[in-house]
Amino acid sequence: MFARIATCLLTSLGVACSAMAADIKVLAPNAAKESVSEAISVFESATGHKVIVTWSGTEAITRRIAEGDVVDVVVNAAQNIDQQSKDGKLMDATRTDFARSGIGVAVPATAAKLDVSTAQALRAALLSARTVVVSSGTSGRHMVEVFTRLGVGEQVRAKTRQPPSGAQIADFLASGEADLGFQQVSELLHAKGIHYLGPLPANLQNYTIYSAAIHAGAANPDAAKGLLAALRSSSAQAVVRASGMEPI
Repeated sequence: MFARIATCLLTSLGVACSAMAADIKVLAPNAAKESVSEAISVFESATGHKVIVTWSGTEAITRRIAEGDVVDVVVNAAQNIDQQSKDGKLMDATRTDFARSGIGVAVPATAAKLDVSTAQALRAALLSARTVVVSSGTSGRHMVEVFTRLGVGEQVRAKTRQPPSGAQIADFLASGEADLGFQQVSELLHAKGIHYLGPLPANLQNYTIYSAAIHAGAANPDAAKGLLAALRSSSAQAVVRASGMEPI
């Protein structure tokens, strides 16, 4: 089954197997780990190339590229891809969108499940929480705006933790360091040690589009194109859905 998928991908993408396999270096965010991993598996089987991936947070990835890190493929939030394409760090014409993710809410597995289905319910949960934890990426920035919109900005700011980019909010909840957390749905849905409560209410929700692009200094740009296409393959898109994101 897997071999057939890989062969179909190879044919449909026009990606040729190389007599000399290349190492394709990738920087990718934890939020898209499951779907990117699936795309990598299909790509490696179809081409014989090896993908070396470093997982991090969106802001950490952006910082590394800005500071001069050179890889073949960068996976990041779309707005960060666009900005670094304008800066000449990435090849603008190669931007490939493959998924979007909303923000989810969670509590420790030892805590009672809360209602966060409406703005008022979420407001009450925020006020009752002793410690709130949000990411340092796009979801965290949006949550600061949400706190203000709900009229609890000052109260929540004083008890909010914002760990470095790449940190898993579920770890802080599972360890008891926080009792209410927010992060991309894909990073919370299958995490251990927590109760995933659901997405933010629709009127407060914000979606992050995940994209990939080839680095301007990529050592293997032609091979990298095949990996971008693999992110849009049916196999990878099925994993996008299973991870709590929406395929694009």
